[in-house]
Amino acid sequence: MPVNPYASQLGDLDPLPVTRATPARLRTLVAGLGADKLNAHPAPGKWSVRDILSHLADCEVVFAFRLRQALAQDRHVVQPFDQDDWAATYGRYDAHTALATFSAIREWNLALIAGLAAVDLNKPLNHPERGDMTLRVVIETMGGHDLNHLRQVQAILGI
Repeated sequence: MPVNPYASQLGDLDPLPVTRATPARLRTLVAGLGADKLNAHPAPGKWSVRDILSHLADCEVVFAFRLRQALAQDRHVVQPFDQDDWAATYGRYDAHTALATFSAIREWNLALIAGLAAVDLNKPLNHPERGDMTLRVVIETMGGHDLNHLRQVQAILGI
């Protein structure tokens, strides 16, 4: 598995503008949508828009922890998680609450990232499934992950 499995989604884009823009892009995409559109699954076993928003909120919690642990510890070892196990609870959440949660935690993460020095961005950590990486790669993963799920939401909505 590559260090950043979303690198192809990000390409040559700078992850910071991508991560800054994602909450507003999502708000625009879901504005005015009713529960029927937000909760509709595009195919059996595929996530709805609500599920994707819930996943993004969960992942932002994970990114928040990883960023902070990587800064606080030498060679932090990331704790992987199974997104499908976490997705078992997504039916309990409201799409707009999930988006608000994602947006708030993203804002908090961006405030942290804005204060990082080059030495911080090069701080090493390890992901047991992906290998050694730097804090910069975690931020790049955030950007690629955003783009991946933005494209999924757009496809579900036919945009």
